[in-house]
Amino acid sequence: MKLIRHAAGAATVAVVVTGGALALAAPASASAPAATSTAATSSSETPVAKYNGACGAGHKVIDSANMENLGTTFLTYNATTGENCVVTVRTKPGAAVDMFARLRSKTGGTATDRGRFTTYAGPVYIQARGECVTWEGGITTYSTKGTGHCG
Repeated sequence: MKLIRHAAGAATVAVVVTGGALALAAPASASAPAATSTAATSSSETPVAKYNGACGAGHKVIDSANMENLGTTFLTYNATTGENCVVTVRTKPGAAVDMFARLRSKTGGTATDRGRFTTYAGPVYIQARGECVTWEGGITTYSTKGTGHCG
């Protein structure tokens, strides 16, 4: 399914893993749509999209945030490997739209998948056992804002 999604998306997919000052750069750019604020929901509310298993075996959803009815960004964690993962999933796949999934930690830097996708953005991974991470996602002009999780 991931291969189909990426093949259907535009060729402007970028995965960036950096540390230092670059990790602190603002997520918006002239080529990205301006984000509008939406209420990010915690895992206590039902996600509007279903987690698609994109992060792989051993990853369990530990938090999520909805973007209106467009979709949900999921944070997963693999307790065996200490790996965090973020994926943004659309509620209704369709024509490719701007989407992103981003994950940050102090020692792991930043991992981002941004582009035009039909179904989901990500997965992106960072090793961060016992650290706090920030994670976010976006679909069109909606984003989850930076959400933190420590563990």
